[in-house]
Amino acid sequence: MNVAYAYPWDIVGDPSAPSRLAELGVEAVAVAASYHSTRAATPYHPAHRVLDVPYSAFYLPVRPSSWGRLTPASPTWTPTDAFLQARDALKAVGLQVHAWTVLTHNSFLGGVHPDLVVRNAFGDRYPYALCPAYEDVVEYCEHLVSEILTVGEPDGLILEACGPMGFGHQSVHEKTAGADWTSVHSDLLTLCFCTACAPRYPEGTRERVRTAIDGPAARAATSPAPTAPTQAPPTPASFAPVSASPTSTSPASTSPPSPATVEAALGSLADDVRAVRVELSASLRTRLVAVARETASNVPITLHANPDPWAASSFAALPTGEPGAEVLVGSCWGDPASDAARLAKLGELCDPGQRVGAYVLALPPRPADGQTLAEQLRTYAKAGATDFHLYHAGLASPRRLASMAEALRLIR
Repeated sequence: MNVAYAYPWDIVGDPSAPSRLAELGVEAVAVAASYHSTRAATPYHPAHRVLDVPYSAFYLPVRPSSWGRLTPASPTWTPTDAFLQARDALKAVGLQVHAWTVLTHNSFLGGVHPDLVVRNAFGDRYPYALCPAYEDVVEYCEHLVSEILTVGEPDGLILEACGPMGFGHQSVHEKTAGADWTSVHSDLLTLCFCTACAPRYPEGTRERVRTAIDGPAARAATSPAPTAPTQAPPTPASFAPVSASPTSTSPASTSPPSPATVEAALGSLADDVRAVRVELSASLRTRLVAVARETASNVPITLHANPDPWAASSFAALPTGEPGAEVLVGSCWGDPASDAARLAKLGELCDPGQRVGAYVLALPPRPADGQTLAEQLRTYAKAGATDFHLYHAGLASPRRLASMAEALRLIR
């Protein structure tokens, strides 16, 4: 199945949108039913060209009695039933509508409930990341799935951020480049030490993580210094420059070597910590699949997933598979060879009858070229992908839309 992704505001208020999407040659459109804040281009809409979405919102009517402690916000930039309006318009031209459901990525709820968000080993909160170690968060996700299936009546359910979000998130005016943190450091900064997660780890995990990021010398430097006897003020000679010598060191030379892997950074604690992280995603996924089956047993479930057990993002860790889903979709936004390897691993995790999908970037920095896109799709197909999820039909220019349509024609 070929699926194009779109926002409800791409469709609502634009009578030409449904036919434009149908002409791509896709069978379904993934319409955001729950989505985080963004600033989106709307290159086709008759009323605007840029839409500011200042907070995470739910694009179906919010029925207060259906929610618990966490209740999603309604949008002011679209009608409160925008998903329903988009669904009806798309189905009128013969397209299926899948509910694109973002779960734990919610800066609005994280801001209102800071006690329920991910916290790293230094105590820093990630307000965009609800932590599924809290029962309130899991119950919110259950209510979200139930309401989307009950009120939205989609043809399919797509679960994104079905687990804890991590450090690698492009938040507003992201300013983290230059700290020279490696991908391993990012994974370590992703580990959550909120009040629900921290007790689950082996003793000493927090300090191990902090030391792996800062190094022993830096950790010692930031620790409280012992009280020293009062001394006379230093003389000016104390500040005289010291000549370089074979034993002197510079800040660069004292920086600790970066760990090659998360396992190397955590040492003997790695297995236990990994098990805690995987269980967070697995338990949330199990409960949401159960709610979905109870609410709408025939609606197929698609999971945005990553076979890497340390994954924590929109594509949650799925190292052992999920038999309750029909489709496992892997991100294909990077090097096609690496993306294909990820898809192949997802294929190994599939049960008979399950399918693998490729979440394909058709926006910059990828070229707007149908032949190039078709070649990438062939690479993903060889790795086992049978479904192509094209991102993003609402943001793409006319030339990029044409390249998507051409690529899908070329691989038939």
